[in-house]
Amino acid sequence: MALTQLRKQEIISNYQVHETDTGSADVQVAMLTERINRLSEHLQANKKDHSSRRGLLKLIGQRKRLLAYIQKENRDKYLALIGRLGIRG
Repeated sequence: MALTQLRKQEIISNYQVHETDTGSADVQVAMLTERINRLSEHLQANKKDHSSRRGLLKLIGQRKRLLAYIQKENRDKYLALIGRLGIRG
């Protein structure tokens, strides 16, 4: 269920702002989205896994806060990011 190191590197290289960027808000949102998608698939198969469901809700809340920060700082960057990730409608 956890992300592999190779998949993390792919996400970082696709969403990084500059060459040495590994922790900007964009990268964090992309990583959280990947984890949320994998956890959602897990919960569809394991409907009674309530502890994982709680973890999913925590991840969604964290992503929501980061997206609110990005939207507040730069609206165009926010719209481009949610378009690339395919979230929010």
